[in-house]
Amino acid sequence: MLTSEDLRFFYVISTQPSLTAAARKLNVTPPTVTQRLQAIEAKVSVKLVHRQARGIRLTEEGYLLQDKARSILAEMDQLQTLMATKKNLINGTLRVLAPLGFGNDYIAPLVGEFQQQHPTLAVELELSDKPSWAESHKWDIIIYIGELRDSTLKLAILAPNQRFLCASPDYLKKHGTPSSPRALRDHTCISLRENSEDVTLWRFTHTAGDGDSEKQESIRINPTFTSNEGSVVKNWAMAGHGIIMRSEWDVQPELNSGALVQLLPDYSLPSADIVALLGTDSRARSARTSHFLQLLKDRFAQPPWLNK
Repeated sequence: MLTSEDLRFFYVISTQPSLTAAARKLNVTPPTVTQRLQAIEAKVSVKLVHRQARGIRLTEEGYLLQDKARSILAEMDQLQTLMATKKNLINGTLRVLAPLGFGNDYIAPLVGEFQQQHPTLAVELELSDKPSWAESHKWDIIIYIGELRDSTLKLAILAPNQRFLCASPDYLKKHGTPSSPRALRDHTCISLRENSEDVTLWRFTHTAGDGDSEKQESIRINPTFTSNEGSVVKNWAMAGHGIIMRSEWDVQPELNSGALVQLLPDYSLPSADIVALLGTDSRARSARTSHFLQLLKDRFAQPPWLNK
């Protein structure tokens, strides 16, 4: 009879291009992989893998076992998580997806701290500014910043986050300060590609003097500099290369120090709150997810970038 360990062993083999690659993945020797595979094939009395010069190919029975193993192992992992939740144990693997810059500056240290508090916990942190919503089920928590057009995930706001238009004092000394959004057409602009947003369309809201009426204005910029890395964009601005639109969490320290100057203060840009996205079923949420979410809420209750 096949055991759960047999299923895990074969599933790893089935996802690798060769038995040698499977041995590296399993941290065992290639002969060990061959012997264990032969033992599994003997148990089911069918050939599961064809060995070829360039690697391996699953037989029809091998594909069937791979598919069933995936389903069975997923259910076993879910059952283990549910049991751990009942005991309020913080173990297993915490999987977190976060934006590149914010994740590096603020999420990575908290993930490290959380693991140190719970030594039996493993962590997986992926940083990306273009999350795949089709794979959202892979993650316990997704940290997201920006306009969230559509999501069935539960949202928890961690911190408010405004967007500012800013430039360096050196740039403003050389090129002047724009007095309105339309004046940006006469300036050098820098854009950041993130979250599949339309990054060259800058949308402004101007509140009239009576405080009751608002005027919307959108400007299509033609950026001279573009990057997918926020730190690059900010460094270009501080070097005097142009005007950027950036989140409060990223540029507030530079605004405080005077390295950057906020432009068009009478106009507001669409906010980009920092949120945590989670599965909708709170009953199946693991203790590791719930406790890490609480840590995030506690640490961002007073946004750390305001005091830098």
